[in-house]
Amino acid sequence: MRKDLHIAFTDSRNNQTFLPISIIKGKNEGRIFTLVAGVHGFEYPPIVATQGLMKEINTDSLSGTLIIIPIANTGSFYSRTPFINPQDQVNLNNAFPGKSDGSVTQKIAHFIKTNVIPISDVFLDIHGGDASEDLLPFICYYNNTTYPEQTKKAKELSETSGFDYVVSYPYTIKADDPAKYTFKQACQDGKVALSIESGKLGNVQEEAVTLIKNGVYRMLNKMNMYGKTIEQDVRKLIRLNNQKYIDAEVRGILYSQYKAGDQVKEGDLVGYITDEFGKTISELTAPVSGIILYKIATPPVNVDETVMCISFFE
Repeated sequence: MRKDLHIAFTDSRNNQTFLPISIIKGKNEGRIFTLVAGVHGFEYPPIVATQGLMKEINTDSLSGTLIIIPIANTGSFYSRTPFINPQDQVNLNNAFPGKSDGSVTQKIAHFIKTNVIPISDVFLDIHGGDASEDLLPFICYYNNTTYPEQTKKAKELSETSGFDYVVSYPYTIKADDPAKYTFKQACQDGKVALSIESGKLGNVQEEAVTLIKNGVYRMLNKMNMYGKTIEQDVRKLIRLNNQKYIDAEVRGILYSQYKAGDQVKEGDLVGYITDEFGKTISELTAPVSGIILYKIATPPVNVDETVMCISFFE
C-alpha cells in the first residue's frame, strides 16, 4: 500500500509551501525507515534517487514501512535557490527543532521533528554537493554516546552501505540544545540516524544517484526489510572521525587546484583569494594532514564561508 501526501504550510507573512510525503507500507509488518532528500533543494542527486526508489520498491517484497520525503524544501527546489528557502530566507538544515508558529521553513522543521522523527526507527538524511560544492561521496553518523545502541546500529548500516568513506562526527550538544541539522535532530531524539552525501556542483551525476539507491537497498537488506541484493566490488573501507575546516576571512575570488578526494599535508598551500582586481588578499593553508571531504569549487567566496573541509582518522 502506498499513500502520497501534500502537507501545506502558511506563515504570518502569507508565505505558502508544502511538504510531499510518500508512505509505502509493505506486505509484512516491520520497522519504519525514513528517507529525507531535498533539505537543500539544489542538491539534485538525492532527489532523483528518491524518485527512483519510489518507482522501484515493490510493496509485496517490503517488510515494514518506508516514509519518503523526496523534496523537503520545495521552495528552494522550484526556485533553484541553494541552501535557503527564498520565501523566508531560512536554511532548513539549520532550523531544527523548528517552530510551530514560525516561518514556513521553521514550520516544516517542526513538523518533521514532531511527526516524522518520533515514529521512525531509522532516519536517513540524504544530501549532496550544492551549487558551489565539490564533494567526495561518503556516509556519516554522529558518535552519540548517550545512545550507544543506536550509534552502533548507525555505524553498522553505514559500513553496509557500500560507500568507501564512512565518517563519524563528534557529538557534543546537550539534550536541550537546538540540533539545527536534520539528522542531528533525529540523533538527539535517540533514533538510528545517519546521512549520505553524494553528488556535487548542482548537477545530476548518474553515478551519484546509483550510489544512493544502492546504499539504501543494502541498508534495507541488512535490516531484513527488503530482499534486493546489490553486489559490490571488494573495497577498502576508509574510516574518518575528525574534521578541520578552512573558513574564508575575506570576501573575494577563490583559486584552488585541489579537488574533493585529494590528500593534503599540514601546511600545504591549498588555495588563495584575490580581490576583484586580481590582487591576492588571503592565502589558505591546510591546518592538518588528511583528505578533502568537500570544498567550494566556484570562484565567489564570502567571509566566514567554509572553503574546505579536511577529514582524517584520529
